[in-house]
Amino acid sequence: MKVLIASDGFLTDEVLTTALTSELPDAEISRLKGTWPTPPFGDVAEVQEALGDEEELIEALKGQEVVVSHTHPFTEKVIASSPDLKLISICRGGPVNVNIDAATKHGVMVSYAPGRNARATAEHSVAMLLAAARQIAQRHQEVINGEWATDYYTFEKTGQEVGASTVGVVGYGAIGARVAAIMKAFGARVLVFDPFKEPGNDGIAEFVSLGELLAESDFVTLHARVTDENRHMINAETLAKMKKGAILVNCARGPLVDYDAVCDSIDSGHLHAAAFDCLPEEPLPADHRLLRTPRITFTPHLAGASQEASRVAARIASADIAAYARGEKPQHLANPEVLK
Repeated sequence: MKVLIASDGFLTDEVLTTALTSELPDAEISRLKGTWPTPPFGDVAEVQEALGDEEELIEALKGQEVVVSHTHPFTEKVIASSPDLKLISICRGGPVNVNIDAATKHGVMVSYAPGRNARATAEHSVAMLLAAARQIAQRHQEVINGEWATDYYTFEKTGQEVGASTVGVVGYGAIGARVAAIMKAFGARVLVFDPFKEPGNDGIAEFVSLGELLAESDFVTLHARVTDENRHMINAETLAKMKKGAILVNCARGPLVDYDAVCDSIDSGHLHAAAFDCLPEEPLPADHRLLRTPRITFTPHLAGASQEASRVAARIASADIAAYARGEKPQHLANPEVLK
């Protein structure tokens, strides 16, 4: 079976080759090397979060039955121009860089790698929550600047202990469940809101309404996928329902939050602090209001960046390719209707 490995700087050729050959040692492999994460991805034609030249990808796909990729753009044009292609295996939590409708129309299966960076993102989210609670980045910068403030032991300026707090987790999937378990291990009371999960008792979290979660939580951390219903779910109205002095963390998706409303809430003294790995614009313009708002901790959308996340993604994708090679249905199929 002919397989194109379309690698990049995160899902490297070595990582993908190791995973694929462990599943299919006799695969006939061709290679296309991309440059992501530099420059960053963006929109390519009608697909999102992609990087690469359509014509170069079309040329590389000639005669290829399967392709495993991470960020290359599988547009209508690319898919329509690749008649030999039967399976696109994408090494990410959602195949946003694939035109699923076009793939289905042309009889091409699309698989993906759910949960590939769940542990990495959960660990980063916890780190951001702690950093916001104790203002670690801000104190670090003060020390670098030669400052040694002695008033942070003043009662009003001291940080909050997670283990003595209530933590609200919005979204109880692979990432949110891990965050909840870590928070529980700290000793926190954990509340969960997830409209797509059946309420249950797992000994870790209490299922509550969003309103109850916001009203009772000292920390709110977001782990939901974006839908039409939850865009700007954190807005002026919902921020007002949060406890005074609460902290907000978003390592999920930028559109979940109205960032102007967050700035207003921090400036008014209602929201104490925030930590964001996902932003309204990436990168932020130098004059963006968020950068002028105090007590916000930032990272540049890297919560899922770990070497193990890369290896896990490659293993999931390769297992689905091996299933296809055996004549079986890939486990993580984005368009199962193509089989009809």
